[in-house]
Amino acid sequence: MPRRPPAPPRLSQALPTFRFRTPKRAQPMRVPVRRAAVLTAAVVALLLAVLLSLAVGARAIAPSAVFDALLHGGQSDSAEVVREMRVPRTVIGLLVGAALALAGTVLQGITRNPIADPGILGISQGASVGVVMAIAFAGVHTLTGYVWYAFVGAGLASVAVYAIASGGRGGATPVKLALGGAAVNALLVSVTTAILTTRASALDEFRFWQVGSLSGRDSEIVGQIWPFLLVGLVLVLAVARGLDALALGEDVAKGLGQNVAVVRIVGGLGATVLTGAGVAAAGPIAFIGLAVPHIARAIVGSDHRWVLPMAAVLGPVMLLVSDTVGRVIFPPSEVPAGVMTALIGVPFLVTLVRRKAVAA
Repeated sequence: MPRRPPAPPRLSQALPTFRFRTPKRAQPMRVPVRRAAVLTAAVVALLLAVLLSLAVGARAIAPSAVFDALLHGGQSDSAEVVREMRVPRTVIGLLVGAALALAGTVLQGITRNPIADPGILGISQGASVGVVMAIAFAGVHTLTGYVWYAFVGAGLASVAVYAIASGGRGGATPVKLALGGAAVNALLVSVTTAILTTRASALDEFRFWQVGSLSGRDSEIVGQIWPFLLVGLVLVLAVARGLDALALGEDVAKGLGQNVAVVRIVGGLGATVLTGAGVAAAGPIAFIGLAVPHIARAIVGSDHRWVLPMAAVLGPVMLLVSDTVGRVIFPPSEVPAGVMTALIGVPFLVTLVRRKAVAA
């Protein structure tokens, strides 16, 4: 017998079925929350570093005496030490640490060079030449007098580097900026050495400034440098989005509507102002501008709207902790902060390199 034809499919089987699912509740934005949490933790670390800087030294002062001196106008000897010596030193550490960290972050962004910092690009050495000339030829012998000469020297060095890099084809490319900075830095080192060799009387005085330290600084220096630091801060924050676009490449940045030349000029000017003021106040303190930006990126990612604030907090933490450790490691003498920053910062940077966390 012939087989019966199969029954036609039912309408419910023939038509495709659609399942409507209720939308899930939107997940919270975990990345900004995590970044805000770690930034808050960094601020807490900064407050602890400030307290250590005010309380620890050749003469240990209890935290209660520190708060009494700051909040209640205490008249004890400890209160006088805190107000007259340690508060100016700590405030300068806050300003200089933030300035060098921000400058290093911006310079690495505009040059797209992970080892760029104010020292490698010749800006710090330009400030050194300014101080040497102030001592040897202008008869300046005070820290407050060094500030203006160091600032002018840093500015001229930065202009020279950009002028060299912007010549020829392609303009100021990252490679040309790095090579121009290396050339200017070598030239300025030679000039500094030549002046100190021919004028030995300036050597001891310059050596005190060249080593990089927060000791001996008073509140008058704070009044001289903070306007420059404020201007530099505004300039670097203005190019935060441009630095993010520039990290993707010049062509992509132009495609996103960014003027690459303006970003580099404004960012470089801001970095120069910050470096000039910071180096003028405390000397050429090394390693903060190199290490802190990488540490900040490892914590909050590559978005410069978060990297810049994190660097501005971590820079003072590193400098104040280095300065505090330098006071007590070999009592009654002090190890300058410029020496301690390298000793403390090197392990952090080596760890990041081994973990491949440094931006390529």
